[in-house]
Amino acid sequence: MLEIKNLCVSLDDKPLLKNINMVIKDGARHRLIGHNGSGKSTLINTIAGDKNYNIDSGKIILDGKDITTETATTRALLGMFLGGQNVPEIPGLTVLSFLKHSMIAHKHFETGKDLSMGEFLEKLESAREQLNIPKDWLNRYVNVGFSGGERKRIMLLRLVLTQPKFAMLDEPDSGADKDVQKQIIETINEMKKTTFLFVSHQDGFANNINITQTTTLDNGEIVVK
Repeated sequence: MLEIKNLCVSLDDKPLLKNINMVIKDGARHRLIGHNGSGKSTLINTIAGDKNYNIDSGKIILDGKDITTETATTRALLGMFLGGQNVPEIPGLTVLSFLKHSMIAHKHFETGKDLSMGEFLEKLESAREQLNIPKDWLNRYVNVGFSGGERKRIMLLRLVLTQPKFAMLDEPDSGADKDVQKQIIETINEMKKTTFLFVSHQDGFANNINITQTTTLDNGEIVVK
């Protein structure tokens, strides 16, 4: 599903990642670990297409397609999902509108057809009920006034709605209580068709996911054991 070849990344001319080589197979549950500052978030954000990071060399290949120079938007439309640590608040944009425009873009990209409001609402209601998301959350502005755990649940709602090929979750367990962590674990385990790369410092959380491989980063390099 994802192949990274000799990836070197810098920020403001400071090297951050050095010769990263990874292969993540279709359907994997791949855990990324390492101490703070080891490069985990940098790697995930680079894969997602964060333009703040400069790819000095190497390639990123998603499902057989070279996406090294593609924008974050194109990567998302190709089936990539990012659940980041620091999700911004978006005053003026409701959760409902945000999800609707995201689903419309995905539908049009994948099929060339428009998504009807009826189809969107049907999918939204199914996902909302599955995750037990209160209806009134949909009319609130994105992440404004949401607690850490509530933000994680909105992330799960996006995840279940879009059903991506490849999802990256950067410390999904951080800021979430035990009930929300359980919900995240259950969602990951239920999404058999989605490949996951996730960062977690909590063994108790990670051990409840059927991890297929673990990669350790240290000082921007993969630790070979």
